[in-house]
Parts: sequence; C-alpha cells; structure tokens
Amino acid sequence: MKQGPLAGLRVVELAGLAPAPFGAMVLADLGADVIRVDRIGGDPGAVPGDPLSRGRRSVGIDIRTPEGAGLVLRLVDRADVLIEGFRPGVTERLGIGPAQCLARNQRLVYGRMTGWGQDGPMADRAGHDINYIALSGALEPIGRAGQPPTVPLNLLGDFGGGGLLLAMGVLAALYERERSGRGQVVDAAMVEGAALLTTFLHGMRGAGGEKGERGTNLLDGGAPFYDVYRAADGRYVSVGALEDRFFAELARVLDLGELPNRHDPANWPEVRERIAAVIATRTRDEWADLAAGTDACLVPVLEPGEAPSHPHNVARGVFVDVDGVALPAPAPRFDRTPAGQPEPPVRAGKHTIEVLAELGLGDSEITELTRSGVIG
Repeated sequence: MKQGPLAGLRVVELAGLAPAPFGAMVLADLGADVIRVDRIGGDPGAVPGDPLSRGRRSVGIDIRTPEGAGLVLRLVDRADVLIEGFRPGVTERLGIGPAQCLARNQRLVYGRMTGWGQDGPMADRAGHDINYIALSGALEPIGRAGQPPTVPLNLLGDFGGGGLLLAMGVLAALYERERSGRGQVVDAAMVEGAALLTTFLHGMRGAGGEKGERGTNLLDGGAPFYDVYRAADGRYVSVGALEDRFFAELARVLDLGELPNRHDPANWPEVRERIAAVIATRTRDEWADLAAGTDACLVPVLEPGEAPSHPHNVARGVFVDVDGVALPAPAPRFDRTPAGQPEPPVRAGKHTIEVLAELGLGDSEITELTRSGVIG
C-alpha cells in the first residue's frame, strides 16, 4: 500500500491530457492507488515521460471495444473513484458512462473533467485553457495597461481551475459518501473553476476597488509597490510591499529617501520611476541578499530551473528528485500521514497483466485478449 492520507483509496483514471491527469496525480501523490487506463502503446501526442502521470500503475486497454469497456467495468467494481476527461457523452457511448458504472458500484465517485461542463450551449465545443479563462473573466484583467491580456501559461484553467477543482470535488464526494453510502457524479468544468478563482476580484470590484483598466490597479501591476522590476543583470525581482510597514522596510532596503504619498495613484508614476531606477543599480541576487531577513517583500523572480536550488525550497523539500528530474513535491503536508516519494511515470501498459490478474482473469483469457488487440 502506498503512503499518505489517501492510502487505500482506489482510483481508475481514463488517460487524457493535462487537467484530469493532474487531478489524478494529486490523488496519487497523497497515497491513492491510481490505475491509469492508457491507449495500447500510449498516446502519440503525450509528453514523453509526462510528470503528470507519475505514481500510477498503467494498463493498456482498447476501451473502444466492448471487451475493453467490459474490463474497465471490472476495474470499476473494485474502485472508489473513476476520473475521465472526455467530451460530454463519450464515455456513455463507450458503455462506461456514469449510469453503467454506478449500476455496478453505487459507491463509486465518478469524476468528470471538461472545459465547458457536461451541459449548456457550449458543452460540445472544443476549447483550451485560454478559451475557458477568457469566458470566465479571468483572462481580461491580466496584463499591462494599453497591452492585450497576458496569457498566464495554462495554469488558471487546466490546473488551478481544472485538475485541482476536480480533485477537491472528488474528495468532497468521498466525504459525503461516508454519510450516505452512495457515490455520485462530479461535474468539474474549467470555465467554472477559473471563475471561482476570480471570487476575490469580484469582491474587490464590488467594494469599489480594482475598477480601472487592465494594469492600472492595486494587484495587476498598476501599483508600483506590487510589481516586478528589472535589475542590473537583466533579471527581475518581485516587490509586494502593500502594507505601510512593509513598504517602509522596502524603502529602507532600497534607500529610496523621501517619496510622495504612495497611496495617491497620481503619484504612482513617480514612485515607480524611483523604485525602478534604484533596482537597476544592482543585480537580482544582490537585491535578494540585501532584502534577506527583512519584511521588505522583495524576492527574486526565479526561473523554473533555479527554483529547486533556492535555500528555502531546499529546506522545505519543495522539490524532489523523480527519476533524475527535479519535480514539485506532493502538497500539502500532513504530520501523521505524510505522502511518500512520488514514483516516476511508467511505460503505458506496463502493469496490464498484473492488474488483470488481480481482477481474477486467467492466463488463457489474458492471452486471448492480447491476441485480439483488446489489451497490450
């Protein structure tokens, strides 16, 4: 049994890309036994050694065949959770939709990950992270004044508003199952998850703040004391000195001298110019050293490859070595049931025979399924 607070939880994951695999990875990181149903031979469009597939066992099954769908249902018989990320209606057509699965296992939590949701006028349309965060209102406020919105990688839709929302929904359904004894369908949509992430923004606007155009407000880079600045070596530092006492520390570290009232937006251009001019006189790491141990809220902007070696990240074990690659460690932390070391991604179908044998299939049946191309 794996280590972590979810040890003993059995999850079946129908292989997909990005959001649903990330949600399944979070569950696997925390100890769940996740069996990933992969295409036979793997998905040619998948990232080689995809870190989102870490910590799984993999079976290769052609779920488009009736025999393959039957094997998935046999996996469901023993599972607590099923996760899928297909368009609405796909698993129903394959014979492994919620109705078919819950008919066999009424305690099953059936997690569904889509961009637009299981219904609605756009449910059947294609889309990607950028489209979902655009419709949710999360994309438009991000960026510089007078410039188009800045694309925040695929962090808000795929991962924050997608995979994490799915994992949270699955865990909530499992908690409810302890009282009712019944599973249910979790409909996780990235457009809704991304919208949920903007709750604070809506609250700020409702209270009269963050009402200007993009890049002119307190938390979008408009305020000079909440922004990034270029240092002498061309790298950057982040400044987040919102409160007066923290800004006083920042002014001391930077030796800014007397400044106009920073709370008046009319003075922001002058304050920004002063901060930028000072930061441009030293390198990123020199400023990081000068701000170390203070509450100036000045922190270096690290490249992804630098982050694993930062002293704080090293001390906390924020990154771990997974098959020679530095990857983020499981999070959050648990004092009694800590998560174990993530296992590296495996070749698609590596555990097919092992898992099917656990289901009670005999050698001759496995041989015939292999010969007919149902498994591999």
